[in-house]
Amino acid sequence: MEQTFIPDGYKSSLDIWQTEQGIKFIKDTFQIALSSELKLRRITAPLFLQAGTGLNDNLNGVEAPVSFRAKGDNGNTAEIVQSLAKWKRFALWRHNFKPGIGVYTDMNAIRPDEITDNIHSLYVDQWDWEKVIKPSERTVETLYSCVRHIYSAIRRTQFLLSERFPVLDTFLPEDIMFFHAQDLLEMYPEMTPRERETEAAKKYGAIFVRGIGGKLSDGTIHDGRSPDYDDWSTLTGDKSALKGEPLAGLNGDIVVWNPVLQSAFEISSMGIRVDAGSLERQLAERGTEERKSLYFHQLLLEGKLPQTMGGGIGQSRLCMLLLKKCHIGEVQSSMWPDETLRKCEDRGVFIF
Repeated sequence: MEQTFIPDGYKSSLDIWQTEQGIKFIKDTFQIALSSELKLRRITAPLFLQAGTGLNDNLNGVEAPVSFRAKGDNGNTAEIVQSLAKWKRFALWRHNFKPGIGVYTDMNAIRPDEITDNIHSLYVDQWDWEKVIKPSERTVETLYSCVRHIYSAIRRTQFLLSERFPVLDTFLPEDIMFFHAQDLLEMYPEMTPRERETEAAKKYGAIFVRGIGGKLSDGTIHDGRSPDYDDWSTLTGDKSALKGEPLAGLNGDIVVWNPVLQSAFEISSMGIRVDAGSLERQLAERGTEERKSLYFHQLLLEGKLPQTMGGGIGQSRLCMLLLKKCHIGEVQSSMWPDETLRKCEDRGVFIF
């Protein structure tokens, strides 16, 4: 089924070469702002990891990674990364990072199970970041403070971009609003999770939705999350605003209103990572306790890995948003269905 949507009257604000300049400007500017806001050092990321170690990201737990056999390594199987959520924590341990300092990297991944549309591609590029925190900092306050720093880096990048290309006005609000997924369920009980995000993002411009992956009061989840990196199960001591339901979860998504697509637009998935207790709970809830035998999980359960928080920020997503593009193929090179190519060509939308 064709998933691409071209808004009526859409025309890119920049030509092809201005677009290329804008992409480079955003990537150069944002990573400097992000590393300054969060105190991050750049490291080089792997393109693939050895299968069976638990270091590759399982995403929602069902997506199959691209894999190949390595002839020069006793025939071991390697997996193309899907993200670096767990590898980064492992890297911080190996480099003996102390609390308050972290790393960021350019992550390039292939997700073959992805259904392509305006904002999804088989190719994923993002800034993956991770920093060490103290056990006492596993709190909602720590999470929200980090979100504000990231959002500040995004707005700073947008402002500097608008100075470089005046045709691109600034549209992100000054402040980002915070909601738990349970709050959105109570505010919009007849809507789907996606529709709830759209309503809240349209009203407030920029929101952070917490507790993604954990069960809500109606037994559903807002969206899927793998059980072995973000902590979506720890009770946080606060309650929902309308019905007073106890809340859990130290993770979430940064979602903004996309004025071109007229829809909610996820920029980042992030969170405070599991400790041994929340890992045990979440593996049991997802029925994936066999993962406890994997190398990464054993290190965590034995208390060897540091407490961390981290996430991923979509590079092409951010470029698409700030450059006011309607399709992610306008800012990255990937493989698209023939119908998508035909539709974009007919409407004068240049995709790579």
